[in-house]
Amino acid sequence: MPGEDPNATAIPNAPPASGRLEALMAAVREAGGRGPAPVEKWDPPDCGEMDLVIKADGSWHYMGTPIGRPALVRLFASVLAREGERYVLKTPVEKVGIQVEDAPFLAVEMAVEDAADGRTLVFRTNLDDLVRCGPGHALRFVPGGAPGAVVPYVHVRRGLDARLTRAVHLDLMAEGEVREEGGVPMFGIASASVFFPILPAADLGLDHGADDQGADVDLSQ
Repeated sequence: MPGEDPNATAIPNAPPASGRLEALMAAVREAGGRGPAPVEKWDPPDCGEMDLVIKADGSWHYMGTPIGRPALVRLFASVLAREGERYVLKTPVEKVGIQVEDAPFLAVEMAVEDAADGRTLVFRTNLDDLVRCGPGHALRFVPGGAPGAVVPYVHVRRGLDARLTRAVHLDLMAEGEVREEGGVPMFGIASASVFFPILPAADLGLDHGADDQGADVDLSQ
C-alpha cells in the first residue's frame, strides 16, 4: 500500500522462527532499501539458503506463509539478484539463496509510447517497476504448454525477468508485426528500434506485409 513503512512492524503472520528474516530485513534497511540497491558492488559471504519462495503468481512466501505487506516485498526485491541459475538476496554483510518458481516479477500492465523515431512498449510490474522494452530490456519467448504457444518475459534488471500475465500477453500480440529476419518473414514485436522475433510468419498463416501489423494472433496457453 502507498506510504507503508517497512520499518514499522515485524513480519505479519510470520512463523515463530522468523529471526533470520528479521535480521535480513534490518540489513536491507541499513543498505538503503529505497529502490534497487547497487548489489553488483557488494561481495558479502554466502550464508546458504533460506526458506523464502517467490511463487509463480508473484507472491512471496517465508516458511510457507505469505508475506502480505507490499512494502516488505519491495524491500526484499530491492536486493534481489541472480547469480547463474541461483537467485539471492544480497546485502553488504550477507548473501542468502531463495527459490523462484518461474520469474521473480509479473508484468501486469502495458502501455505504448509513440515518438518520432518509433514506439516503445512500457511495462509495469506487480512491484511497480516501469520497464521500457528495448536495448537492455529485451523480450524473450519460451515454448508454452500447447503447440505454437509461447510464454513471454521482459528483462527488468540484473538478470531478473517479469513474466507477462495473460491479459498483457494478449495486448502484446496485438502489437505484433511481420518483418524479415535472415531472409525469413517472422512475426514479432518491435519496441525502441529493436525487433523481437517470435515465430515464422508462415507458421501462423501470415503474409509478409504491412497489413499484418496488429494481427489477431493468440500465442498464449
